[in-house]
Amino acid sequence: MDSRKYSRTYHFPFSQGATNDDRIQANWKQLLGQELVMTEKLDGENTCVKDLGVFARSHAAPTINPWAKNMLPIWERLKNDLSDLEIFGENLYGIHSIEYKRLTDYFFVFAIRQGEEWLSWSEIEEYCFFFDLKAVPVIKIGLLNESEVLPLIESEIAKGSTFGGECEGFVFRNKNRFHVNDFSTNVLKYVRKNHVQTDEHWSRNWKRAKLWFENNEKLDN
Repeated sequence: MDSRKYSRTYHFPFSQGATNDDRIQANWKQLLGQELVMTEKLDGENTCVKDLGVFARSHAAPTINPWAKNMLPIWERLKNDLSDLEIFGENLYGIHSIEYKRLTDYFFVFAIRQGEEWLSWSEIEEYCFFFDLKAVPVIKIGLLNESEVLPLIESEIAKGSTFGGECEGFVFRNKNRFHVNDFSTNVLKYVRKNHVQTDEHWSRNWKRAKLWFENNEKLDN
């Protein structure tokens, strides 16, 4: 069984949150000329659900982290129907840098791998419907030219997150299927300036994120 992690996502050259350890895609313009899907980059833990279990950063063994316990019921529900599908999403059960105020769910799908291919966005939406899962928020679908990309990013990031609070950034991907070896030229990200990378320490005193209704309990009183 394939146990590959999610492919490393390269930054746009103008991604302000890129660090010295990040990879930059200098040939980013080759992403243009095809329909793109722009989605919000959510601040959580990259998590994979497949037939063998739930995996986080490492795919050497299923995760046993307490902030991933919300994923186990999802896996139990789906495991017999997954076959060779690997569903990747953002798990927001544990708060990282951004505490969302209007969070509707904890797990949001952003990609599905099947063998040597990443599925199209339409296929992702179909599987989300079939499996009763949520996809990450879509900002725009369509063609973009070079002069439109950065103004669009700046305009949307100023609006904040779909779920309240700051927006970490955006991911742009080819709307269609593509081979796993072509990932770096078909998926790119932009991260806002001064976004704190918390993977090394947020878990030390981690807190469960509240869903929107928990932040609005007083409305029912």
